[in-house]
Amino acid sequence: MEVKTSLLDNMIGVGDMVLLEPLSEDSFIANLKNRFDHNEIYTYIGSVVISMNPYRSLPIYTPDKVEEYRNRNFYELSPHIYALADEAYRSLRDQDKDQCILITGESGAGKTEASKLVMSYVAAVCGKGQEVNKVKEQLLQSNPVLEAFGNAKTVRNDNSSRFGKYMDIEFDFKGDPLGGVISNYLLEKSRVVKQPRGERNFHVFYQLLSGASDDTLKKLKLDRDFSKYNYLSLDSAAVNGLDDAANFRTVRNAMQIVGFMEDEVQSVLELVAAVLKLGNIEFKPDSRSNGGDESRIKDKNDLKEMCELLGIEQSVLERAFSYRTVEAKLEKVSTTLNVAQAYYARDALAKNLYSRLFSWLVTRINESIKAQAKTRHKVMGVLDIYGFEIFEDNSFEQFIINYCNEKLQQIFIELTLREEQEEYIREGIEWTNIEYFNNATICDLIENNQTGILAMLDEECLRPGTVTDETFLDKLNTICAEHQHFESRLSKKFLTDHSLPHSCFRIQHYAGKVLYRAEGFVDKNNDLLYRDLSQAMYKATQSLIKQLFPEGNPAKVNLKRPPTAGSQFKASVGTLMRNLQTKNPNYIRCIKPNDKKASHIFTESLVCHQVRYLGLMENVRVRRAGYAFRQAYEPCLERYKMLCKRTWPHWRGPAREGVEVLMADLQVPTDEFAYGRSKIFIRNPRTLFFLEERRRQCLQDLATLIQKIYRGWKCRAQFLLLKKSQIVVSAWYRRYAQQKKYQRIKSATTLVQSYTRGWQARKLLRQLKYQKRCEEAVTTIAAFWHGTQVRREYRKFFRANAGKKIYDFTIQRIMQKYFLGLKSNMPPMSPIDKNWPTRPYRFLDGAHKELRRIFHLWRCKKYRSQFTEEKKAVYEEKLEASELFKDKKALYPSSVNQPFKGDYLEISKNPKYQKLNSAVEEKVLLADVVNKINRANGKGTARIFLLTKKNVFLADQKTGQVKASVPLPDLASVSVSTQSDGFFALRLKEGSASAIKGDFLLSSEHLIEIITKLHRTGAKATDKEQINVDISDEFLVQFKQDKVCVKFIQGSPKNGNSASCKRKNNRLLEVSVPMTA
Repeated sequence: MEVKTSLLDNMIGVGDMVLLEPLSEDSFIANLKNRFDHNEIYTYIGSVVISMNPYRSLPIYTPDKVEEYRNRNFYELSPHIYALADEAYRSLRDQDKDQCILITGESGAGKTEASKLVMSYVAAVCGKGQEVNKVKEQLLQSNPVLEAFGNAKTVRNDNSSRFGKYMDIEFDFKGDPLGGVISNYLLEKSRVVKQPRGERNFHVFYQLLSGASDDTLKKLKLDRDFSKYNYLSLDSAAVNGLDDAANFRTVRNAMQIVGFMEDEVQSVLELVAAVLKLGNIEFKPDSRSNGGDESRIKDKNDLKEMCELLGIEQSVLERAFSYRTVEAKLEKVSTTLNVAQAYYARDALAKNLYSRLFSWLVTRINESIKAQAKTRHKVMGVLDIYGFEIFEDNSFEQFIINYCNEKLQQIFIELTLREEQEEYIREGIEWTNIEYFNNATICDLIENNQTGILAMLDEECLRPGTVTDETFLDKLNTICAEHQHFESRLSKKFLTDHSLPHSCFRIQHYAGKVLYRAEGFVDKNNDLLYRDLSQAMYKATQSLIKQLFPEGNPAKVNLKRPPTAGSQFKASVGTLMRNLQTKNPNYIRCIKPNDKKASHIFTESLVCHQVRYLGLMENVRVRRAGYAFRQAYEPCLERYKMLCKRTWPHWRGPAREGVEVLMADLQVPTDEFAYGRSKIFIRNPRTLFFLEERRRQCLQDLATLIQKIYRGWKCRAQFLLLKKSQIVVSAWYRRYAQQKKYQRIKSATTLVQSYTRGWQARKLLRQLKYQKRCEEAVTTIAAFWHGTQVRREYRKFFRANAGKKIYDFTIQRIMQKYFLGLKSNMPPMSPIDKNWPTRPYRFLDGAHKELRRIFHLWRCKKYRSQFTEEKKAVYEEKLEASELFKDKKALYPSSVNQPFKGDYLEISKNPKYQKLNSAVEEKVLLADVVNKINRANGKGTARIFLLTKKNVFLADQKTGQVKASVPLPDLASVSVSTQSDGFFALRLKEGSASAIKGDFLLSSEHLIEIITKLHRTGAKATDKEQINVDISDEFLVQFKQDKVCVKFIQGSPKNGNSASCKRKNNRLLEVSVPMTA
């Protein structure tokens, strides 16, 4: 029987903040702290997940945990991010609802890790298969690439995302991933040129300098020393827990998996190196003859190396740093740049180079991971974007980020209320309007097309004349002064507010008041890059640079001012909001417990600050405004049925009727709950806790009853066992006593019998011994008598040479016996049989060995006499194959027992090859299908290989047309590897007519036979000058004008047990050969 669980079981604190009683900010924080102290980092607010960053690894993300939360109800288990991911995935797969997962929180709260956990869970529970696994791997491997180029170490987080990311993962009707699309928002490109104290530039700079090989750094004209680059901060170059060298290898591997070509990776690294070189360019003032100020580059070495990396003429880029050309209709005005303007131009180029490279990376990843199928897809979006930011010094970046969070808060409240209202209508519960703070007026203050702050900022940037941050602030004070959420020192209400400087303005966001410094707003919104620099970049020979700076094309000069950063971000946010409106939302609110990035520390003031600006209390109040808790009738009845005698232990009717009986029996006030079509709605958490308390007491009573019944059963069972044991012991003892008595009687009887049999046997033995002695005495007397008679008769025949005759007779008899024995024990007639009878006497050793040698020669002659001429030729080829390949190539042992057929295609008989047979006038010694290896991609093309006495032919397998003909005298050598593959190269003599198109790289299943026949036939065709056979795991092959290295390695080929060839670069073909056991 399956055990039913619930969120309310074994709950530490309150797992769902909607059930918190009493509800206040202090109790909210206390509940979070209580759960955090017990390693419970996830808490619910209805369907919203609050995630606390533990700053350490917890054993709650194992494959067992994935299976535990798979296909389980959202409230069935304790709060976990897997529960939300599973709910979203099942809704997408089973109900065909597009999903989005919104992850918010400030830097260091764990947003990036949360998005990885969601993606890894979805990857674990969706389907399997080679193509599906490839898509999942590409989606997961896009993260390391984007983290390397978009993340950096900050004072709050060692791996802080400095851009917003939204990924749409597309699924088919079965729920298997097909691909994805990534959108990025507002990369913090100012970090490229300047980092705050205690922070680093983007990870990729440090990874490149730490992890690239010396050869790579030499090609990129870089040095490992961080201190040699002005754009890299030195006080935080090394970060504990970050291995930049290992991460660089991870990023290179991830780029390969995602689908980046090797030349694309090289171009990206060259751009990163160019940004570092760009930061080292310094300027000095130089006075002109007319009194104007201009700038000159101090040391042109870095400029030269940067131009070499990007393929730009040094003079072109040098002029772009010194002059600025302004075009207005038909006029062009060129002005010099002073030192400050030159540094501004340099930093603007560095920021644009890096930000455009990052956007290109996102686009390139999207090309690789996009879904190939044209059918309609189900979509799950994952939004990992900055949380609300309130710093001591807030500028344009914080303003844009907080605007985005205002829009997210607005859509969060709207979608939450809409979801609540839809559920009420679906269940037939009366909907009552809920009072909540609507931040639409704040969004309007920022984004209104006429009077919004962004519109006024764009208007100020486009206005002719002198434009400064002060004029922008004056305009704000004029138009927005009366707005209830805008505060300025020039407003009447805040004239005496000294906490509000004159150069700042303050906006009352939903999460609290934020003071913005107007300095830098205009420049950052303009985000200007001088046209001269764009045109200089477009003149680069590197194709990637041309893609990044299309506006630099002289043929497409656009005098229209480019859109501002604010308007671009506003449009992106608008597109994102419209996208989110079409999907079912799921929320993860990330909170960091302390600023020290340490585990087991909970700073209440910091957590309280985040709870406020995330609007979590507002979220709880919205969820509790109607009914705080709702549950389907079946699990509700299953959980609380023991509280009523009529429903316990089994209710036979519909579940709703059982719940109605249960609530009536418990006398719960009718205004505390309502019955929906499939769920019961409970208004106040106190009612739920009342039911839980009654259930807990009832469970204790049931446990006592179960214990009582169990103890009685146990005692009765023990008594019956003792009684049964006593009967068994008695029976066994009686049996044992009778056995002992029987054995004593049997032993006595056996003893008497043995004595009697012994006496009888001894008596019989005496009689037999006497009879034997009598017989032996008679025999001895007779023998002596016969001996005497014989000696007396033959004494006259004995002479002095009697001993020699006896010896010769004995030797003759022994030899006769030896040859007769050898005849009957002759070994088989097989020449390879080494058996031979052993010699009986030592003096026969020489004759024994000579006979063995003669017999072996005789049976070899008999064996050879059976051979036909064809069979002799086959054995000669086998012998030559042994001399060429034995102990040199791993493929040889498997070819020993395979006969050499020669014509595997039956050219003369097969009508398919009639045309080819007529084209080849000579006798075909060998015909087989081989694969001709293509140098461009390492793939093979089927060809017919024909060997005659004078030529080698390669023909098309389908048409039979001869593609190549090589006379055997033009063949210099044949190259093969030492491994078990079938690849071989036909090396042609330089200067010969056949060498124009280059050598041939082929593969065949009959490699041993082909090369052996080539070797034999070549020796006859070239007047005894044999063709060399080179055996090596690395050799050169001449393809037209280029020499290509063919390298054999042991690995795991993609096509299983056969070797596969793959082009690594223009000079290397790599053959993967399966590892031999």
